[in-house]
Amino acid sequence: MKLNKSDSQKAQRITLFISASAVLVASVATLVLYKVPVLPAQTRQEEVAARGAQVMPFDLEQTVHIFEKLDEGGLQRVVVKDPANHEQISLIRAHLAEEAEKFRRGDFSDPARIHGQDMPGLAELKAAAGKIDVLYTSLPDGAQIRYTAKDPALVTALHRWFDAQVSDHGRHATGH
Repeated sequence: MKLNKSDSQKAQRITLFISASAVLVASVATLVLYKVPVLPAQTRQEEVAARGAQVMPFDLEQTVHIFEKLDEGGLQRVVVKDPANHEQISLIRAHLAEEAEKFRRGDFSDPARIHGQDMPGLAELKAAAGKIDVLYTSLPDGAQIRYTAKDPALVTALHRWFDAQVSDHGRHATGH
């Protein structure tokens, strides 16, 4: 039986498909049988840590973020794990003082760069410039920012923002 040109091309495509499928099956079988590790995609927390290193001058491995929700807003602290680490304490204080000033003006660009523009609560906080009291305070082992709002919707936005940060920062943060 003689194949015409169209049938010949179909046969070649079928042969190519079968060959590619066999290579794929063999590759998967090799990975399974020999337990070859497959590197996972970067996790959300790893992505946030990498972007955070571009925004926050202190070392996440040497510090802890603490987000405490309060009835009238919240308290954000960043402290060192080793109280003798004066370099990290200075970096924390400088960064949080700068961030508090920006937040008072409704400038939440740094958290947006780290966590994304669609971070829960962020849009409401940006729009609330002047409606949230933002107070920076140095601590012996770092610094804190206290957020106070009279509007319950803003308190809710702050709490959502805190929850997102605790989730995104993973082992580098805690809710209190």
